[in-house]
Amino acid sequence: MPAEDGSRSRATLHEVAAQADVSVSTVSKVLNGRSGVSDETRARIEALLQDHRYQQRTAKRPAAPLIDVLCYEVDSPFGSEVVASIEQSARQRRIGMVLTGATEQSTPYEHWLDDVLRRQPVGVVLIACKLSADDRQRLRSRNIPLVMVDPAGTPAPDVPSIGSADWNGGYQATRHLIDLGHTRIGIITGPTDMMASTARLSGYRAALDSAGLSSEPELIRPGHFHHADGLEQGRALLQLPDRPTAIFASSDLYALGVYEAARSLGMTIPGDLSVVGYDDLRIAQWAGPPLTTVHVPLVAMAEQAVHLVMRLGDEPELAFSRIDIDTTLVVRASTAPIRAS
Repeated sequence: MPAEDGSRSRATLHEVAAQADVSVSTVSKVLNGRSGVSDETRARIEALLQDHRYQQRTAKRPAAPLIDVLCYEVDSPFGSEVVASIEQSARQRRIGMVLTGATEQSTPYEHWLDDVLRRQPVGVVLIACKLSADDRQRLRSRNIPLVMVDPAGTPAPDVPSIGSADWNGGYQATRHLIDLGHTRIGIITGPTDMMASTARLSGYRAALDSAGLSSEPELIRPGHFHHADGLEQGRALLQLPDRPTAIFASSDLYALGVYEAARSLGMTIPGDLSVVGYDDLRIAQWAGPPLTTVHVPLVAMAEQAVHLVMRLGDEPELAFSRIDIDTTLVVRASTAPIRAS
């Protein structure tokens, strides 16, 4: 019977099984992420679990003190620094971490979610990854909170995400080069489906516009935040008939690729070319010369992710959160005033 206030009542395991026309053991398999259930049956059971707001966790089976982390390119400098920060923040709360790498498409491998459901973690954190609506629904039906850090694609409005102030970072980087007298400034952007990429490009364009400079298509080059893209696109920019005197490489890995491209063409940094990176990874200060870059507060982002995933169980309204942490420009030796002709 429905509750007097009109809200849906919570079903028992037997009630869900009866409505789905399956056995209790089949519902249990779905709840615990085990195989042996057809996709059609699994979807029907998932829908009923969500419809009745079924909660598997009870006083007899509390959530495991674990956070599941899915990370794109976990072995990259960016991924490893974020993961290390999340692990440290979780450890301070006496929570363990299970780390899994994602596919080249920033999505989980097959059976990843089944394994997560078996572990019953206190929450899931995605780093530069995306999750299908069906997978998000499966997590929601088990009351497992989800938080995205630097999300790939545009996160759903009911999925909390944490990033940096990328528009401001792109503006700061470009404005710094303009203030040094540079007027032909190239940019190497990230994937077009990433909010961070489009925001940094927008900040770059806004800085040019504020200085009365045009945004020229030939100076805007695509990439996927890999060193190889910085090398390839940096060389392409520097071989233009009217080459840029400065490049905003919207990741530190791009910037190191640009360093290599410049040197292969006999150019010096910052004498012939000024370069600004993005992220302020540890490698930025070890580059030769040390890299001027936009500092992204990776530790603060990780702490926010762990803090938020712990609160979501009791404060579901936080699911609509979007947190952007301020960026700052760190000036080192890779930028200099433009040389007089």
